[in-house]
Order: sequence, then C-alpha cells, then structure tokens
Amino acid sequence: MNSEINKIIEKEKAQNKINEQATDDSGRRGFLKKAAWSGVALGSMMAASIEDTVAMTTQNVRRASSPSELKITDMRYCVVNNVGRTPIIRIDTNQGIYGLGEVRDGGDERYALMLKNRILGLNPCNVEMIFKIIRQFGYHARQGGGVCAVEGALWDLCGKAYGVPVWQLLGGRYRNRIRCYADTASPGRPDFVERMKRIMNEQGFTWLKMDLGIHLIRDKDNGIVNNKFWDGAGGQYSMNVRGSNVIDYMGYGWREHPFTQVQLTDKGLDDLAAIVEQMRSVIGYEIPLSSDHYGHFDINNHIRLGRALEKYRLAWLEDCTQWWRFDQLKTLKDALETPICTGEDTYGLKGPGLSLGFKDMIDAKCVDIIHPDLATSGGIMETKKIGDYAQDAGIAMAMHQAGTPVNFMCNVHCAAATENFLAMEHHSVDSPWWFDMVKMTGSQPIFDKGFAPVPLDSPGLGIELNEDVVKEHLHPSDKSYFEPTPYWDNKNSNDRLWS
Repeated sequence: MNSEINKIIEKEKAQNKINEQATDDSGRRGFLKKAAWSGVALGSMMAASIEDTVAMTTQNVRRASSPSELKITDMRYCVVNNVGRTPIIRIDTNQGIYGLGEVRDGGDERYALMLKNRILGLNPCNVEMIFKIIRQFGYHARQGGGVCAVEGALWDLCGKAYGVPVWQLLGGRYRNRIRCYADTASPGRPDFVERMKRIMNEQGFTWLKMDLGIHLIRDKDNGIVNNKFWDGAGGQYSMNVRGSNVIDYMGYGWREHPFTQVQLTDKGLDDLAAIVEQMRSVIGYEIPLSSDHYGHFDINNHIRLGRALEKYRLAWLEDCTQWWRFDQLKTLKDALETPICTGEDTYGLKGPGLSLGFKDMIDAKCVDIIHPDLATSGGIMETKKIGDYAQDAGIAMAMHQAGTPVNFMCNVHCAAATENFLAMEHHSVDSPWWFDMVKMTGSQPIFDKGFAPVPLDSPGLGIELNEDVVKEHLHPSDKSYFEPTPYWDNKNSNDRLWS
C-alpha cells in the first residue's frame, strides 16, 4: 500500500513541476504552483484500503493554494440587463482563482473600476484591511455599489482560497435556509388571483411585499390633492422630462417627500385600504405582508395612511420619507402600531466620513426594522455588523435585494450569519434566465420553494457564472465580457484624509 501512495505522490510532484514550468508567479493559472501533500497525515490511514486512502488524501486538497501568497492582479467587469443594468465584477489573482462581486442594480461599473488601482498587488484575504482602504470612496445609494462589489468579491476569493463557505469566515451560521419575500401582483390585474396563488403555492413564498402608492389611484376622482400639478405623480422613479432623456431636477421624482404638498383625501385612503383588503382576502393572514412605494407625500399623510391600514397588520411600512430624517421617522413610528422600516439606501454602520449611517438611525430609535441593501450598505461583513448592532438595540433586520445571483448569494451568506435576520427580497423570481446565470458549485440549489438554501459544501459564495447565459443577457449599451481594463491600473492620487 505504501508503494501505491508513493506512486501517487510522485505523480503529483511531476504534475506540479509541469505546472510551475507552464505558468509564472504572476499568471492567472499560478494557483497550481505548489504541492500541499505536506499537510496530509498519511500515517493515520495506513489501515484503510488503497481506494479509501486515495479518496481521503485527494479530496478537497488545495494543492497549489498558498493563501498568504495570494495577490490581486486584475479587475474586470460585464453589465447584465437586470433591473435596468447591473454590473458584475471579477477580481483575478496570481494563483488562478478569482472572486465575483456586484455593483448595485442601476449603478455604474466605474464605481468599482476606480478602486482597481488601489487594490492591485494586495492579498485579497485581508478583507478588512482592504475595506478600510476603499471605504472612503463609497457613499449612500448606488454610490456605495463599487465598494460593496469589491468587498463581496474578496470574500468569494478568501473562501475559495481556504476552501470554506463565506458564512464560515463570518463566524458560522444560524440557519440552513434563508427566507425570501417576493413582490405581489397588482390587484388591478385580471389574472391577480391566479398569479397570487402561483406565488404562494407553486413558488412557495411565505412572505410578500406589495406596492401601495398613489399611482394606484391617481386616475380616480377626488382621491389625491395637488396631483395634477406634478404631471399626475407618475411614480417616484419618473425623473426625466417627459419624452426625453433630460433629468428634471424640479420634477416629482426628484422632490423629497416633505416638499410636494401632495395629500390623500379620505376617499383616497378608502381606495388604498380597499386594495389591501383585496390582497388579504386572497393571501389570508398567515403570510406577512409588507408594503412600499407609496409616493412622495409628507409624514402627516403617512400617519393618516398608516392608521387607515392598521387593521390589516402589515409587516412594515417601508421608506415613508428620506432615511436620514430620523425625527420624522420617529414621529411616524410613535404614531403607529405597524412597524416602520428603512435603510436600502444607507451606506455603512457609521456612514462615510462625517455622514450619517445605520448606527445613527438605530441610536435614534426611529425604526422597528432596518432594511439594508448589501450592495449599498458596505458589503457582507459590514452588513453583518449593522445587523448585530441593531440586534443589541432590539431591532430586527430584513434585506433589500434586486440584483443578479451574485449579489443574491452575498446576501444569503450574510443572512445565514446574522441572528436577527427576518427575510430577504427576491426581485427576479419570474425571470427564468435569472436562475440560469450561475451554476452552484455545491449540492444545494440556489432557490427552493420560497427559501434560498445556504451552501454547506462549497467554498466562497458557492457559484460560478454560466458564461453562455450571461453573455446572452448583457446590457445593450455594453456587450463586453470581462475584457481587460488597463485604463484603471494606475493610481495618481494620495488618498489619506489627514496631513
């Protein structure tokens, strides 16, 4: 038996020598540089059969991995036609392994590319150190997307280098599957009942969220005050001059909630309550029902709306005003029994520089539930820290998520490792190709009946891109696929914030 093992060892050494000759230290395939047989305790298996011994000594062996010698060599990207546009980045190393990350949906890949020259040559396993280097370049909403994309890719790399799932690197997991919530169908649709039954019975969702705004009643008489002045208040994302690509900075979509003087009449409140009544009549009361997208009107009218909907026991009222208006959110929270939720556009536990962050929100006791979007909030570890800080204050955490499977899996690992987690948004459940964008590297599927199984037997995020599918759904404005990005290689500034 010893002779058989010696043959295997000699074969491995010969293969490694070939690999060393074929690739240099800076090559992308340098991952197969060194043998790791020195870490295999062969003596303890001398009583096993040769088949069992070979299987044991070769399974999960990272023969060429030397995590302490990993270096970042490149960053590349592609842009997927998902929820408008969603950039995916890839960080390459000198050992041939790479990590995937994602800029938030609707964001710009340049938020991440500008960080490339600040991380080249660094060891990706030093995640916290690199995060502190690049943290200053993130900000709230989509502007946090670059830092978060890099952070997620670093964790993917680190997990692959050490052969463990990302959740293990965060301190372990609290759960084996992640509860997801889905958007509901509109009660105005002719197939509303059929669609809702499919969401619950076939897709298996046990938590739902509905849009519940003035856009649903804007064509009805006497429901809204001051509606027509704002061109019918078409929606909070209606930010362009009608029929053009010109941003209308004084239009409805750019007006903050306190500054529109849009109001709801009693009839308008009754009309919105009737919509919720119709929803509850179909889904019942066992399923938590959250709400969002009310429109741009002030806290006084949100209090009136909240009170009109109290009897329907909504899981939360989301983003009723700008997240940094803590005093207004506190007024709303104190006036209602329904939980108040916000945070999808908030960056960082402490915020960038001297700006506000989740810590300030939590300390102000102005919300019942925080709602970070991991692609804005600072990435995987920062979001876990946010959740932990909220838990100490008696506040739960739900997670906003509208990205590709890359960001989805970043959220899965974070949610697995964060105790006060409630549910995570799954924004693309009705897009068949969305699920096909990645291949799971372990035994669990990406989604199963309203839940996302936590990867238990695959390193990093537990996914690899399905290149054919991703290429098929690249954004029309940029059809490149992980092309070289030499323009972003050189650093030309001193980033230190003090003299």
